[in-house]
Amino acid sequence: MSGLEDGPLQREWPDKPAGATPHIKRKGFFRELPFLIALAILIALLVKTFLVQAFFIPSESMEPTLHGCEGCRGDRVLVNRLVYRFRKPRRGEIIVFGGRHNGPDTRSAARKLVDFLTEGLGVTRPSNTDYIKRIIGLPGESLSVKNGKVTITRVDGKKLTLLEPYLSSVHDDRPFGPVKVPAGEYFMMGDNRTMSADSRYGLGTIRLHDIIGKAFVKIWPPGRWGRLSSVRYKGDYPGGLPSAAIIVIVTTRRRRRGARILEGAGRNGGEAA
Repeated sequence: MSGLEDGPLQREWPDKPAGATPHIKRKGFFRELPFLIALAILIALLVKTFLVQAFFIPSESMEPTLHGCEGCRGDRVLVNRLVYRFRKPRRGEIIVFGGRHNGPDTRSAARKLVDFLTEGLGVTRPSNTDYIKRIIGLPGESLSVKNGKVTITRVDGKKLTLLEPYLSSVHDDRPFGPVKVPAGEYFMMGDNRTMSADSRYGLGTIRLHDIIGKAFVKIWPPGRWGRLSSVRYKGDYPGGLPSAAIIVIVTTRRRRRGARILEGAGRNGGEAA
């Protein structure tokens, strides 16, 4: 046998462990838990304040686009708070805005901080009233309503009669206007015109500063999940076309393509089911 095999390492190893059993420290996780909770709350508040915020639809003013009627489960929507930092609001978009007539904010700094935390986490309702409507008139335009049709005179002098497929089936024949939208402000109307307190009655025009963001998707109830689309009108924005016009163009192209296929099949002796 070699001297290595007779040494102390080989003689003591079978009876003595190499070292003490390592102790797993579980207390470290519980020390970090408050920090992790605080970090999650901070991230949620930052997202709510600057990026995306959820809103509950409390009334029927946007039926049938958004449900909020008495006795039904009100829709909840997500609002993009960032989009209007990069561009101006557009006609046909659904937006959430704060009421101009909420009055001065008399809360103390401490009260504002508490309200910011609790409202941001959804624990309490906001102290101010928020509204959700659709943009109809842009700054500097003139607007009138007759027999349920909205006529816009744009700043370039051209007239536009809105096609509004999103309206409630209850016809509103009350005349309104003409009125001019002040510079830097927007004229809002609900899709359920007979049940909407909007820029025609009560709210007045809305300043850009009062707009919270653009509603872009329904997230509740599950059966009504879906994207909120906007109607765009030719001439309002570069390259813009009315949604109805886009549908007509696509449908026409598909029909022409289908006719060519059938014609070719007939020449080649094919059959179409």
